[in-house]
Amino acid sequence: MNTQKYIKPSDARAWLSCSRRVWFDNNPPPGMEQVETNPFDQLIITLGMRHEWSVKRQLEKERQLVEAVSPEHTKALMDAGVEIISQAKLVDEALGIAGDPDFLIRGPSGEYQAADAKLSRSGDKDEIQIQLAVYRKMLSSTLPALVLHSNGTISEIGDEANKLADEFLQDMRQILAHETKPAARYAHSKCSICSYVGICKPEFEAKQEITLIYGVDSRNAPHLEAQGITTIRQLADADPEAISDVPHLKGARNKLKAVLQAKSYLTHETYRIGDIQLPAGTWVHFDIEDNPLNDSGDDHVYLWGLLKPPYGWPGFQYVWTDGHEQDQAGWLDFLNVISQLKEQYADLVICHFSHHEVSKIKRYAKRCAMEEHPIVAWLLGDNTPLFDIKKPIMEALVLPVMGYGLKPICKNEGLVNFQWSDDESGSQWSIVQYVNYLIEPLKDRREQMKKDILTYNFDDVMATRKLEEWLRTLIT
Repeated sequence: MNTQKYIKPSDARAWLSCSRRVWFDNNPPPGMEQVETNPFDQLIITLGMRHEWSVKRQLEKERQLVEAVSPEHTKALMDAGVEIISQAKLVDEALGIAGDPDFLIRGPSGEYQAADAKLSRSGDKDEIQIQLAVYRKMLSSTLPALVLHSNGTISEIGDEANKLADEFLQDMRQILAHETKPAARYAHSKCSICSYVGICKPEFEAKQEITLIYGVDSRNAPHLEAQGITTIRQLADADPEAISDVPHLKGARNKLKAVLQAKSYLTHETYRIGDIQLPAGTWVHFDIEDNPLNDSGDDHVYLWGLLKPPYGWPGFQYVWTDGHEQDQAGWLDFLNVISQLKEQYADLVICHFSHHEVSKIKRYAKRCAMEEHPIVAWLLGDNTPLFDIKKPIMEALVLPVMGYGLKPICKNEGLVNFQWSDDESGSQWSIVQYVNYLIEPLKDRREQMKKDILTYNFDDVMATRKLEEWLRTLIT
């Protein structure tokens, strides 16, 4: 019986995230042989399959196309010189690789080039570079591999990706050779959405892994350990001034924050490191929902949400668009709402959390060639009313949280203690709801889905409002 574990080019995504995650993918823990795909990832899979099907339909109109059913069939089709092979199945036992490129396209010389249909808007992502470079290696192809994007553009992957692919293959061979799971570090943004977090996190907590602390990661943790700081307790007890600068943790302030973050982890206390600065004025709270999965290649903000006085549903104002074809109209409607708010409140403060909203306004201004529009220029100018409420938090406070997102801060019962109506809601949840809303044929069901998204956005702006109120209680 052949028990060889083949490297799969599709392993690249997990490998780029964490070596332990890709090991688990190839050595499933008991009871996790079939990991349930979360709704957002399932949406990506579904849209990807739809895009691949669309590409296939177009290709078979132009050239001979045959679908492969096995590695042997794939080889036979290549030997026969079939112009395009879909669902190709490649196995290289010498290299220990098994891959399934979406298409193999025969060039004029008879050589085949791999092609994958991708929702991504460019071929620059390392995951894509690795996958396509490995396919080229398996084919011994001198032709560039092709990335067929959902917006109709095509990227080429050539020899420039070989170095990264070789690193992937070399490391994967070592990972698959391990009989036990490899060592790993905690990374909140990656681990919190990983299927295996329930296995790894208790281990990290038991040994007081210092990367559980915000601001400490795999880049600086080894350097702290070299100074004798190997646990959260040791970091909490350390003298910040005695800690030497290390990569990505330099300067007295950052080292103080790391020590206080460790203390906060252990005590659940909040620490002040500066004055909380909030602008005076009439506050309107602002949050957007956007869909990055458009065939056009442009993010579509389908909901611009604003909460103005009074702070409840009567004060919730929004601009909603039914599909990307209404994108520019929605943007103009948003600017009109801002113009009205500017006239209504001479001391307007538009409060948002983090940089996302500002980055989207900048992108729309550039896309629509409206940088000089008076409202746009005001929003993005030196005297902007836009205020990122995350800034005073990061400048003045150390909180007992593992990540400084809106939800971890606001849902914490010892801090803001604001709870969303739907605990499952979130930015990815909203995208899934919206995409399903666009294709839902039943009117009543569509209206309920829209209401659910609006409720989530209202909760986001209300949470931002409650965060402001909480911060004001800390100002002395």
